Amino acid sequence: MKVLLAGANGYIGTRLIPVLLEKGHDVVCLMRDKRRFHEHSDFSKQVTLITGDLLKDSKIEAFPEDIDAAYYLVHSMAQTQDFAALETLSAHNFVQALDKTRCRQTIFLSGITNDANLSRHLESRRHVEDVLKEGKAALTVLRAAIIIGSGSASFEIIRDLTEKLPVMTVPRWVNTKCQPIGIRDVLGYLEGVMLNEKSFNRTFDIGGPDILSFKQMMLTYAEVRKLKRYIITIPFLSPKISSYWLYFVTSTSFTLAQSLVNSMKNETVMHDHRIDEVVPRKCLTYKECLELAFVKIEQNSIVSSWKDAFNQGYLNPGFMDQIKVPQNGTQEYKVKMPFERPANEVFTNVLSIGGNRGWYYWDWIWNIRGFLDKMFGGVGSRRGRTSNVNIAPGDVIDFWRVLLADRENKRLLLYAEMKLPGEAWLEFKIIERHGKQSLSQVATFRPSGLWGRLYWYAMWPFHLFIFNGMAREIVNYHEAAGH
Repeated sequence: MKVLLAGANGYIGTRLIPVLLEKGHDVVCLMRDKRRFHEHSDFSKQVTLITGDLLKDSKIEAFPEDIDAAYYLVHSMAQTQDFAALETLSAHNFVQALDKTRCRQTIFLSGITNDANLSRHLESRRHVEDVLKEGKAALTVLRAAIIIGSGSASFEIIRDLTEKLPVMTVPRWVNTKCQPIGIRDVLGYLEGVMLNEKSFNRTFDIGGPDILSFKQMMLTYAEVRKLKRYIITIPFLSPKISSYWLYFVTSTSFTLAQSLVNSMKNETVMHDHRIDEVVPRKCLTYKECLELAFVKIEQNSIVSSWKDAFNQGYLNPGFMDQIKVPQNGTQEYKVKMPFERPANEVFTNVLSIGGNRGWYYWDWIWNIRGFLDKMFGGVGSRRGRTSNVNIAPGDVIDFWRVLLADRENKRLLLYAEMKLPGEAWLEFKIIERHGKQSLSQVATFRPSGLWGRLYWYAMWPFHLFIFNGMAREIVNYHEAAGH
């Protein structure tokens, strides 16, 4: 069967591709930039790639006419406050393009929407369902509560809160009930309903066997990790204060925090189990999902992460057109550090930067900068990185985005997603000349007006120590010794 996958670079889509390939399906992936997929995916040579920005119908490449089924796994909640309008436009353009094919079924992963008074996020999900129903293909909707798996937004938020706070004073929404489901079971249902005529033009709730409050989920996480945690509920915390609380403690953006808090007032519990008639399946318990996620983290085998999605207002999704650092109207701070050890060892240190490894020198300064970024509405430095060992264009490293990770030519280029009065790049490159090797480290800043220039000169003394110290530690760091 030929299957179209919209949202192939997303958290769910990235994990669904190998499931479909294993079943022998011909997979066609729709994405805004083929280059990012080639760099990021091990399956780029096993799938067909077509380009298209679903927010711009004129930039959508024609879908293959012989498509049998299509997955719509596109989500805009983390990008902007106007996510509802974007989701409507995206779904409409998708239907218009899909109607030109012979597609028999569209499959959409939505959220459980059984409450009468829904949040903006869940209302948007419901409206997208209505837009997709207008298409010629039969629609199958799977409605899930929170999805638990390594790299999922829900898991990472629960992890951040429970790991960092021995005592939590929390809003009353922590007592709201939901029915979490493991990512493995979500993928099983997505594959199981495909071209299954029993699922055509039907909507199903999906969930694991446990019905838990958010408080119970955090305490269960603590139990699995053998942590003692105390949770005190404060009933008068407003949704806005709750959003700020979630934003500062976790790695989520403020826009996403607001959407999540508003959604948490709604119970997301299955009202029926009709899915069992179509795709019989014994789902993992919440505790089993956690344990499986820990295994993936320990093995550095996280396939995808919600944090790698692009945030509107920072780097444009067409970022791979920007891998040449601008030369005009910029300020630079250059460090050239010679070394005599194997170049591959030094570049491995470069590729391991950020996350658990840190920034090699004066980490406390980087942490303060991340905290200040959070204070002014930025992403902060809590995002870490998806994998400690693998890196690819589009990945997140704390408050940086990877533009280029070229192992062959030993070059790493990062773009700053922190709040700045301008734009910033950080480039690492191994240079070999006349039999001598050195690490080239260049910080480039393109100021925006007078405030941008004042910011650069105010930071120059810090750059003098930080960048020189960082380059020195990178060339000298040995994994076994840890220093």
